[in-house]
Parts: sequence; structure tokens; C-alpha cells
Amino acid sequence: MEINGSVYNSGNISQRNVDAEGQTSVLSSNLFLDHVGEVTLTLNSDGLSWKSLYSLDNDGSTCLGIKFLPRMATKMATKLKFSDIYAVEIIDSDVIQESDLPLAAECFMGNESHDSGMNHFMVHTFQKSKSQPCLWSLAVYKFGNKDLQTCQMWVNKINDSLSKEVGRPKNLLVFVHPMSGKGNGRRIWETVAPIFSRAKINTKVIVTQRAGHAFDVMTSATNEELNSYDGVLAVGGDGFFNEILNGFLSSRHKAPFPPIPSDFLDALGNNSNPLVNDPNGADSESHNNIESDPLLSSSAHNESGFSHLRTNDGSHIEDQIENPLPNQRLRLGIIPAGSTDAIVICTTGARDPITSALHIVLGKKLCLDVAQVVKWKTTSTSKIEPRVRYAASFAGYGFYGDVITESEKYRWMGPKRYDYAGTKVFLKHRSYEAEVGYLEVESEKDSSILDGSRMFSRVRSLKRKKSERIICRANCDVCNTKPVYSSTRIPPAISSPEARWLKSKGRFLSVGAAIMSNRNERAPDGLVADAHLSDGFLHLLLIKDCPHALYLWHLTQLARKGGNPLNFDFVEHHKTPAFTFTSIGKESIWNLDGYNGNMLSSKHAVVE
Repeated sequence: MEINGSVYNSGNISQRNVDAEGQTSVLSSNLFLDHVGEVTLTLNSDGLSWKSLYSLDNDGSTCLGIKFLPRMATKMATKLKFSDIYAVEIIDSDVIQESDLPLAAECFMGNESHDSGMNHFMVHTFQKSKSQPCLWSLAVYKFGNKDLQTCQMWVNKINDSLSKEVGRPKNLLVFVHPMSGKGNGRRIWETVAPIFSRAKINTKVIVTQRAGHAFDVMTSATNEELNSYDGVLAVGGDGFFNEILNGFLSSRHKAPFPPIPSDFLDALGNNSNPLVNDPNGADSESHNNIESDPLLSSSAHNESGFSHLRTNDGSHIEDQIENPLPNQRLRLGIIPAGSTDAIVICTTGARDPITSALHIVLGKKLCLDVAQVVKWKTTSTSKIEPRVRYAASFAGYGFYGDVITESEKYRWMGPKRYDYAGTKVFLKHRSYEAEVGYLEVESEKDSSILDGSRMFSRVRSLKRKKSERIICRANCDVCNTKPVYSSTRIPPAISSPEARWLKSKGRFLSVGAAIMSNRNERAPDGLVADAHLSDGFLHLLLIKDCPHALYLWHLTQLARKGGNPLNFDFVEHHKTPAFTFTSIGKESIWNLDGYNGNMLSSKHAVVE
């Protein structure tokens, strides 16, 4: 025993306590590791490490002059970080396998087992697939010792270290969509539920009974109720996640309304309307620049392009903006069980429930852009009512909206309904007349100056190497360096005096806004391969009316890995923080994240 050095040795256990300088304590024991044999296990400040007691020179396992090593000894990790461990538990009923080593010695000695009376504890972690690193699978390390108190001591020490890991959830609200995808939502949750139970995470599970059930629960839940949770999980597809997202934000998140279409400006002057134009907010110079703002009246917006609105009591809408979200730690997560699961593929990189569950229990997080979609409409009393919805991955009109509408008739077909509905809609080849206005950004200005023409830009894009595409990943440099804007303030890109609105008018087969790349099994590179998860921009995709053959070519490019679906004369692609949409004549519907229940047909819509 050495008192000054704070070292205590007793048998095969060594413990170093925290010294006067605050050094992290270290615990070390000789234990048996399943499939390896006896090891020295050490607890460090950042994790566990071990070293086999068998050596190349003296392992006692020779047969006919041939030296054998444990098969698993060189394959298993010899160190685990606490950030990768999600649970540890003690088991005193199973029998631990000492190693493969005695099998070699059985030639002459027989198999003397150390299993008698063995207790053991299990450390739960994960391992990455060698062929697909984004795919995680469950992994467990079993350590054994005949002394139960030794195992319990290790469990307590490891749990103490895990409790210091920041951001891991303790209580979750879980919504399960039983009919999502192939109708496997309930079974998928039953598959991953043990992971949450093992990690000692309390879950309140709600299996939805009807369309809109999750939306109603999230809308009616009080902030006090949501304060008791660290996060909300959707076991389903992108549309189900969208339903929960809208239920959460619709009654809590208050933000400035985006630009108001010009057709509504006369009605804004109506004193009976709860949203009244603020005459003091008009920019006098904008009266002479109507062309730069095609969908906005110069008297209804300021230099930022956003309307100044007042309530009946005369206060600014901006003055009333609040952020009454229940807490800053509440997160939204998805366990994939849908038909496409584009959000999961774009975030974790793998459409796998186990992988998503592991990310959640370990407290992994990513920031995502969310688009605010405002549908302006007039009521029977001629009042203007903005209907606000949110989208996390995609907002689409025309072909995309028609496919979603048609596919709802064939939900019993599962994911195949999209192929069937898509074929029917493609053959009808409907186009819709509309006018789209979008905010120009500096990158597009520079591109137009350097390239000289849109055609030359397409030629350059066609020649661009696949390796030059910057795919957004976790800890992406582009997203990490983006300034963080308050939800109650207008982003500088819109409020800048140099902000300029451009327009495109005509007949469109589809109008899409990709908030992320939207990679999925049908479109391996997504709609826009190098779109980012949280850079503050969306990608506006305008597909103009064209012959069937050309549109089919565009769709086949979407379905091909390394394709170039944007390099056609009838395709316009604009990176922008906001755009406005006005339909003319016959209308389609808006599809938000694969869910059409949030946005019906609309004459005017604004996406930001």
C-alpha cells in the first residue's frame, strides 16, 4: 500500500484516486473478456481499455510446435470511449466463454474451464460496418469475475462516467405510426425499444389511431408537459415527422410573416382585417423599383422584402414575436419506418432503425434548416388569413403534389404506390401556369457575371467531376461556419438593402424547394446532391413544360447515381433563402415532406 501516491492494491484490483491536482481516477482489474480470455481492464478519464494477459512469447497454447492465439483477440477493439457506450449492466446468471485459446491446447490437456461460478457485466456499444461506415450495429463486451462485488464496482464506476456525458436523453415522447411504409411501424419500435430500455431512457409511447393524431397531441400539449421530455421521436416516415414538427411549431413558434403577394395588398388596407399594413414601414424609393420585386407591392414592404404588419391595437407583429418553446434541449428524432425516409438517409446516412436508435441514445445531434411555408387566402368575409406550415426536407407543387394525392388512393400497396401513382401522373403530363419570385443571392450574381450565359453555366456543370460535389455530413464546415440567426430576426440575406427579387413566369410541370439533398433509394444523389442541412438556404427547382421524352430523361437522371438532373434547358435551379409562388388558373397542391395534409391547393404561397 502506498499512501502518498494514492494507490491501493488488493489482489487483482488497483485503484488510483483523484489527487490534489485534480487528475482523473484510474481503476484497473484482471477480468475475463468473452472470446478473448483474461485481460487487464483499465478505466481511464475518457473510456475503457484492456490488454490481454496472453503474450506471443508465453501463452501456453502450443500444439505440435504450432502457437495459437485467440481468434478474436486481434479483431476486437482494445479501447472504448464513454461517448460510444450507451449502457452497462451486471449479469450473474449466464456463463462466460473464456476464450478460443484452450481449444488449441485440447490436443494434450483437455479443456479446463474458468466458467464455474463466474459473474459478469456487459458493456453495450456499437460497431460500424466496414463496407458502409454509416451503418451501425449493436456490439457488447462481456467481462467476468468470480467476485460479484468486483463486477458491481465496475458497473457503478462506468455508470458514474456515463452520467457525465452531456446531451443524452432521459425521457422521450414516442409516436408510432402503425401504417407507415409497409405497415411495420409497431414492429420496428418493438425491435429498437430494448435499446432505449437498456440505456435507462423512459419512454411514453403513443401508437397513433388516425391521420393527424400526432399533430393534435403535440398541438394540445402544454409547455409544462413537454418540459418533462428531452425529445420527441417519430417512428414512421418523412410525412409523419412533418406532422409532429408542425404540431410542435404551429402553436409555439412565432416568426415574421414573409412577403405578401401583391393581389392581397388592397385587402390589407381593410380595417376589419386583423393584419393591417403599416404605412410608416413603406420604403419611398421602392415605388420606383417594382420590377425588382415582381410579387410584392412597393408600398407593402420595406427594404428587407418583408411586410411591416400591425395588429388592431397598433403594435408591430415583430414586437409581439416570442419564442415560447418549452426548452432548448428538446429535440426531434426519427426511427425510419416510412416509404422513402429521405430525412434519415440525409442525416445518419443509413436507412436503418438500429443506427438511428443508437444515435439517439448516445445524444448525437444535428441542426436542420426548417422552411416556413405561408399560404395566403381570403375568407368569406374578405379577411386575409395566412396559413403557416413547416417543412424539413422538401416542398413540391405540380408533379410532386399530384403524385402524393394520387398515391393516397393506393396506400394499401405500401411503398410501391409511389411508383404506380408516379407512372399515372407522368402519363397525364399536367403542367400548371404560375409566377415564382425568388431572392437572388451573391453566388448566383457572381455566376451570371463569370459564365456570361445560363447555357455556359450548364456546360460547366456537366463537366464538373463527381468528386467536386461537396456532400453535407455531420460537422460539415459549411453548416458549422454559417452564422446562427435568432428565430425572431430576419436573416441578413433577406434584410440586406442589396437584396433583389427576380421572377420566373410560365407553365411548370413542377415547382420544388429542396431544403436538403433528399437522397433516397429512388434518387441516390437526391434532388440536389450538394444541398446542405443547415446553411440557411433552399434550392428552388423549376421544371418548365417540356415533351414527355425530355421529362422522362430528367427523371431517369434523378434515379441514377452520379446523374445530372439539373442540366436541362427546361430546368431552372436557384439557391435562395426565400421565394414566393402565385398560381394562375388550374391548381395543383403543395406536398410538404411527402405529406399533403398540411398544405391544400393554394393561390398564393411563400416559402422561406
